[in-house]
Amino acid sequence: MTSLVLESKGSNRFIRHLYVGKTSLGTGDHMELAMGNKKDKARAAVQELTERPQAETQKAETQNTQAPHLSEHVSQQEPKSVVPKFRPEPIEAEYLNKPTHMQTRKERYEFGRAMRLKCAREAHAEFTVNKAGRENPVELLIESSEGRLEHLVPIRYGRMLTSPFAFFRGAANIMASDLADTAATDYAVQSCGDCHLMNFGAFATPERNIIFDINDFDETFPASWEWDLKRLTASFVIASLNNGHKLSDGRKAAMQVVQCYRDRMKELSELSTLDAWYSYLDYKDLIELTSDKQLKKLRKKVLEKALKRDSFEEFVKLGHVVDGKPRIKDQPPLIFHVEDHGSPEQIERIEESISRYRESLSMDKRVLFDRYEMVDNAIKVVGVGSVGTVCGIALLFAAEDDPLFLQVKEARTSVLERYSHFKNETTNGQRVVTGQRLMQAASDMFLGHYVSTTGKHYYVRQLRDVKVKPLVEIFTPENMLGYARNCGWALAGAHARSGDASIISGYIGKGDVFAEAIGEFSVKYAEQNKEDHTRLVEAVREGLIEVMTG
Repeated sequence: MTSLVLESKGSNRFIRHLYVGKTSLGTGDHMELAMGNKKDKARAAVQELTERPQAETQKAETQNTQAPHLSEHVSQQEPKSVVPKFRPEPIEAEYLNKPTHMQTRKERYEFGRAMRLKCAREAHAEFTVNKAGRENPVELLIESSEGRLEHLVPIRYGRMLTSPFAFFRGAANIMASDLADTAATDYAVQSCGDCHLMNFGAFATPERNIIFDINDFDETFPASWEWDLKRLTASFVIASLNNGHKLSDGRKAAMQVVQCYRDRMKELSELSTLDAWYSYLDYKDLIELTSDKQLKKLRKKVLEKALKRDSFEEFVKLGHVVDGKPRIKDQPPLIFHVEDHGSPEQIERIEESISRYRESLSMDKRVLFDRYEMVDNAIKVVGVGSVGTVCGIALLFAAEDDPLFLQVKEARTSVLERYSHFKNETTNGQRVVTGQRLMQAASDMFLGHYVSTTGKHYYVRQLRDVKVKPLVEIFTPENMLGYARNCGWALAGAHARSGDASIISGYIGKGDVFAEAIGEFSVKYAEQNKEDHTRLVEAVREGLIEVMTG
């Protein structure tokens, strides 16, 4: 049964339209949106409630209450915290009997506060590894390499080998496995799934504003909102250590992420629905607020360069002319053409793929896309976690001096799905596109998806559109704090678009209890990540894994 037949009332109505769930609706019953226990790898979105005491059931029938909406987001199963004291009774409140649009901000805020009974904020500090029960990180990496281009997999491992931070960037599936065993509220939002500090940046919107936001959605899927936050804060600790900063500096940066997330979520909870939806983080404003004069000057210079970089300059860098025809330059092993390049069979496959991709665009964007004609395509290795998946670039021209580069990326199953009660009923390409449009303040107008003739799922976007990457490798501890504020602000906005800002704000509260807990977790996970990186190094030494630089 698809989620399209479910009620669409409430803060998670977007998610229920996109994903399938097992439901149990009836008088006085709760329809839950929960993450569930990873060990049973359940795919159902909702677990049926344990029957309420007879007295409560009779009371509910007498009052003829509707199915309480907001309690959909609270799991009745035991929380994942390893600390027994954080195992209270299920939450019950009269105001939950109202649909979300009839509840006041105060009522929703109080519901968030009530979620602390299920999962105390201090519980998020806990991270202990059951050495016997934990999935082997090296085996998880090998498992995630299945189905990738075999000759590129050693490059993936080689990049992850360079440092614990590089390892962390490519180990989203390992952390997803670990997060599934940690304390969580089970309040689901559309999540990034690979939310680390390198997956944020500045880019141009279709209206030509330059905004700062999340820019990677390969793993996007509904998940408990804390999961993104924990991966992001852990990345700040690991990146800080990678830059030679003190562990205490990394913890401060992690807490800064949470504090800014908290403050921004509170602000969003007080805005109207449309004002919250339209809000975005202007990158030029961020530059002006940069306290470090040298970094401020560098950011201005980088942005100016990005603004001047047009499509033709991109062609000069990546393309050339062969026999009077524009072509993409081969730069093996990172950029290369496939073996049957130019064959009638390949041309036919490409033409069919283009037609399918075109259908995913809105009508006005199809008119724009139809002005271009594709002249070449090639494989292009990108990132760390994506290495080995089919990632390519397509070169199109609207006129002899009017090129356009599109990036085509294979979309695989999200690392979150195996640990979630949600099940993806769309293609993985559509999952990525929908998640990106839902989480970003503004998305690429060429963003689309298709399924190839061989059954692989892909999504498409512009290769570059005034894209500015963070200069994390040169950040001082003070720079890291400033960047942490930016990321916390942006993540709050992304989560508030599918979740309820008042509920999340109510849970976090006004103080630093939650921030301190997440900071402590991040330090613990940084140590675990270091151990996992060491295990990869040992696997390479033992000849279990082949690596290649690139």
